[in-house]
Amino acid sequence: MAEILSPEVARRIRVVVLDVDGVLTDGGVYMGEANGEIVELKRFDILDQLGIKLLRMAGIHVSFVSGRVSPANRRRAEELDVELHEGPGGHKLELVQALLERQGADWSELACVCDDLADMAILKRAALPVAVSNAVPEVDAVAVMRTQRSGGHGAVREFSETLLRARGEWNTLVADYHRERDPGAA
Repeated sequence: MAEILSPEVARRIRVVVLDVDGVLTDGGVYMGEANGEIVELKRFDILDQLGIKLLRMAGIHVSFVSGRVSPANRRRAEELDVELHEGPGGHKLELVQALLERQGADWSELACVCDDLADMAILKRAALPVAVSNAVPEVDAVAVMRTQRSGGHGAVREFSETLLRARGEWNTLVADYHRERDPGAA
């Protein structure tokens, strides 16, 4: 990210909301039919998975918010042990407000990574509104940060690293992550 994130803003963030279609995915939805059942497939970038894990290791609550009800979204959220909030018709504001209340947080502690018009109400209220590089111009205009990577291609990982570096936690979290996988390493 070309923008510099202040440590003060970064340290205030307690909740991160990630849009799904166009942020965690490239926005494409593959639909078909198998054995008489509708099948929906989406592509998620594996780089984002570790970014989400490191945010959670830092004690930041991460949630997915989608304007579509989708079995693929549910499956990915379950794999990552992340909350999923789905609001048919793109009505996400109420979902995020309820999430913040459950977390005992407010808008000044929220970062959101988004790409499209359905996200505008959230972006306008968040302390740290972030647009992925493939976001529509209206989202870019509201965002205070913009990823270099596009949605579905590591944008969430890029955001995560930027936030955690600004907080001064990146190196420690990476070391902790490595120790988890190789307890005998120095």
